[in-house]
Amino acid sequence: MTHTAINMSEKLAAFSGLWSPKIVAAFNGHDVMVVKVQGEFNWHSHPDTDDLFFVLAGRLTIQMRDGDVVLGPGEMYVVPKGVEHCPRADEETHLIIIEPTGTPNTGDPETAVIKTKI
Repeated sequence: MTHTAINMSEKLAAFSGLWSPKIVAAFNGHDVMVVKVQGEFNWHSHPDTDDLFFVLAGRLTIQMRDGDVVLGPGEMYVVPKGVEHCPRADEETHLIIIEPTGTPNTGDPETAVIKTKI
């Protein structure tokens, strides 16, 4: 067992791709990931799990059918399971996302990106 802090800035500097979450840690069956986003993702939902977004830098709008949530640095929001949503970032935005291991980022395993560890 190592006792080393995880530096999110270093992890984010290690890749450039957008909308491709990178696993930085795991706990209790969940993946802790960093991701860079810009533009609009796709409308989707997760029928079996909530979706946690924590903004490190930039600005994220989580569009939902009944209204939007806008997040800035240091803010987070949990989209309840089953709620259709579409994340959008007008500028490059850096996030922490926490999901149960194996959760497809699009809500559909057929179209989901393969998450890798860094």
